[in-house]
Amino acid sequence: MAGVQRRTVLAALGGTVAAGAGGTLGAGTARAASGTTVQGAAPERATQGGPVRNRPARNRQAARTLPYDDRVDSLLERMTVEEKLGQLQQLSWAFATGPGSPDNKKVEEAARSGRLGSVLNMFGAKDSNRLQRIAVEESRLGVPLLFGLDVIHGCLTTFPIPLAQAASFDPAVAERDGAVSALEARSNGVHWTFAPMMDVTREPRWGRIAESCGEDPYLTARFAAAKVRGYQGAEPGDLASPDRIAACAKHFAAYGGAEGGRDYNTVDVSESRLRNLYLPPFRAALDAGAVTVMAAFNTVSGVPAHGDAHLLTEILKEQWEFDGVVVSDWNGVQELVAHGFAADAADAARLSLNAGVDLEMVSTTLADHGAGLLDEGRISEERLDDAVGRILRLKSALGLFDRPYVKESAAVAAPSEQARAAARSAAARSMVLLKNDKGTLPLDKDTAGIAVVGPFADSADLLGTWTFPLAQENFRSGKLLDAVRAVARDAEVTHARGVDPAGEDTSGIDAAVAAAKAAEVTVVVVGEPPAISGEAAVRSELGLPGAQEKLIEAVADTGKPFVVVLVNGRPLTIGGWLDRAPAVLEAWHPGVEAGRAIADVLFGTVAPGGKLPASFPRSVGQIPVHYNHESSGRPYAADNKYTSKYLDLPPGPQFPFGHGLSYTTFAIGEPRLSRARIDAEALRAGETVEVTVTVRNTGRRAGDEVVQLYLHDVAASIAQPVRRLRGFERVTLAPGRGTTVRFRLGEEDLGFWSNAPEGELRVEPGAVDVYAGNSSRGGRKARLTIG
Repeated sequence: MAGVQRRTVLAALGGTVAAGAGGTLGAGTARAASGTTVQGAAPERATQGGPVRNRPARNRQAARTLPYDDRVDSLLERMTVEEKLGQLQQLSWAFATGPGSPDNKKVEEAARSGRLGSVLNMFGAKDSNRLQRIAVEESRLGVPLLFGLDVIHGCLTTFPIPLAQAASFDPAVAERDGAVSALEARSNGVHWTFAPMMDVTREPRWGRIAESCGEDPYLTARFAAAKVRGYQGAEPGDLASPDRIAACAKHFAAYGGAEGGRDYNTVDVSESRLRNLYLPPFRAALDAGAVTVMAAFNTVSGVPAHGDAHLLTEILKEQWEFDGVVVSDWNGVQELVAHGFAADAADAARLSLNAGVDLEMVSTTLADHGAGLLDEGRISEERLDDAVGRILRLKSALGLFDRPYVKESAAVAAPSEQARAAARSAAARSMVLLKNDKGTLPLDKDTAGIAVVGPFADSADLLGTWTFPLAQENFRSGKLLDAVRAVARDAEVTHARGVDPAGEDTSGIDAAVAAAKAAEVTVVVVGEPPAISGEAAVRSELGLPGAQEKLIEAVADTGKPFVVVLVNGRPLTIGGWLDRAPAVLEAWHPGVEAGRAIADVLFGTVAPGGKLPASFPRSVGQIPVHYNHESSGRPYAADNKYTSKYLDLPPGPQFPFGHGLSYTTFAIGEPRLSRARIDAEALRAGETVEVTVTVRNTGRRAGDEVVQLYLHDVAASIAQPVRRLRGFERVTLAPGRGTTVRFRLGEEDLGFWSNAPEGELRVEPGAVDVYAGNSSRGGRKARLTIG
């Protein structure tokens, strides 16, 4: 259905202008993303327990050529150059100050003059309708405005951060977040979100790893597609519905590879790594119907992404036949000057538009200099009309020409009970049990005494980065201390903060120790304040801030049982205290239902089943330490100094990608192949290999396991990762029960992208090892031969 949806949406959006205002649009279907081949036979969309089908890997010819929508054609013919350039402009609304304020005067004047296409940071049905009426009823042509907002992991209802959602290994979590967010946002006048972020990253120091799905392109691709479906819907025409918004695949491309994890920094990447690691999630998002793409802040091999014609035009618009809108990031066009790529603002406007940017966010280089550039022949009328046509068709697909206003009485003002329940379920489903010695967890609600200590035990600030300001102010996260008291009603629940989140003052530790000594079990809640993860929040050290480790050590010294709950926005380096902690639960920044969701897992109401979407390093000096690395010519050997390793650290991360325990145990069988050999030509023709894996609950409790399928191409013309995730499925099993999980491997699973700039998917003869297990380590193996 994703391919059908994309063709239909593109029919509304149109495509590349062939010849000015009267041209035609090429809206053909495009090749499925590397990373979109998933298990199962359901032909529609992924839901919880309902996987999606394989898609062929090859480019297909355009199914048809679609004419312009009559209104768009008419508007383009009637527009002045200034009005066209206005459609390419997005300005920011100072929503905290309201209509008529000096801060918003420029926006209102631009809307009235017909020289504004889009506004960001507008929220609220009343305010958005007022500004929309200025554009529709007072401007010369009455073109409606497009309102955009950063709706990242919830709007009024805050879901877990995206990194946490990826830990669920259940794309339905992201799809539900998108659907709830879309309803809340659209009812308040928002048409467009700048999400999902699908930057694959191997850099935990980078604050924006919290917005990502971690280090794996396949996992990220599955979640990107699900989030797009959640925002936009899965059926043709859903985008115009009053409960849907346009998605934006960001940041194109390779933003997660910034040097040293420093935000906005340089990325130097080969074409093969670009296509194998960074691009598959974008391809998957487009196949799911994403109608907009955002350019990245970084350079890619020396060229700023906002001026990179290879990325934005050759790959995105030509090879992938993307007919939607490319938007700049905040001030990204103007920053071409700071990059040393553009001589001045006019040059930045020229370079970005010619590279493929269609809509400029905040900076005004195109609006200020576009007419002069057109007169001088430095930009073409054809390219200008192409960009304007894309924007107008997006507005048409959203239904804005027919219904520019929202119904103010229908605006969602607060999270509903259903939305809260979804956020609570998502948070619990996203938690990862890192360690659980001697069955410390789950806790017994009938325990006589429980101490809840730590800087986040009584915190309402667990929403995470990129939380919508109104949610941060009015709908804060539930406190774990309150939730523990609600569950363990007959227990004596005591509390001591112990230390501040980032301070070095240890004077409160004595009170925490006293509480631990008096209790039967202690829950120590530590981690990162949300303010130190997210954009522009890069850390050089990844341990617990301040004196938090001293608090854990002091509680451990009591000799009493305790549990550590981590609330954080990135992988952390877990120091010496790990050996002393009987149990560790990774809860991330869980969102509005943080307290109750953590308590659900601690007391066993929900069995933990999440897995790590990014490896946890032993120290910062190890980074990068991702699972899907390439082998060196001298791979690690314990008894040989002259191999790839550190002198002062064991090999590999503290916790690997895909790791996560349960309150029960599982046995995963060996992968069984439907055939042991397949020809490369058969794969290119669309044939596949089915892999079946059995899984059984061998413990005494019901629980969730994630069966994971990995591949290793034994010998190839370009060195391949030691393992690549190519399938996963989360299953719930009662004690003693088992099931069979089915995966299907096709051309893109068994092939890889070469360094050819035009894009070349290679499937080479040779052996491929197929691993099945419950993490990126170990598992059982079968061998497939490609002839």
